[in-house]
Amino acid sequence: MPEVLKLLVDGGAASAGPPLGPALGPLGLNLMDVVKAINEKTKGFVGMKVPVKLIVDTKTKKFELEVGTPPTSSLILKELGLEKGAPTIEKIGDITLKQAMNIAELKKDSLGGRDVKEMVLEVVGTCKSMGVTVEGKDPREIQDEIKKGMHDKVFKTK
Repeated sequence: MPEVLKLLVDGGAASAGPPLGPALGPLGLNLMDVVKAINEKTKGFVGMKVPVKLIVDTKTKKFELEVGTPPTSSLILKELGLEKGAPTIEKIGDITLKQAMNIAELKKDSLGGRDVKEMVLEVVGTCKSMGVTVEGKDPREIQDEIKKGMHDKVFKTK
């Protein structure tokens, strides 16, 4: 039966130190091969914590990686070039609907929406709780506009 490890690593910057080294040491894997594979698969998420599932066949010492996506809030902050959010009273930045669509695309496997429009509504909802405006407007206003179909042509380009 394979050994499954769930880890949270720095995107594109995993190292042989904790949490990887201590977790992998007892399994007898080539640590540098694992680190290299993780860094290759997470290089698009530099500067963010990324969930990684490592599936190890303890007999053959072969491994598989399943890389998750960072939280939606982390992806929004990356789009803004910021380290962390702010209380909802303070506005920390503004993203475009196109940026919200890109985030929804990255998170499509973990968002509840059935289509791009519904997933973007979720991303925009996260913006509200972070103090981020969308297209220069309050996220609730953009959500209403999306529900009324005012941005449908943007969703058709995806």
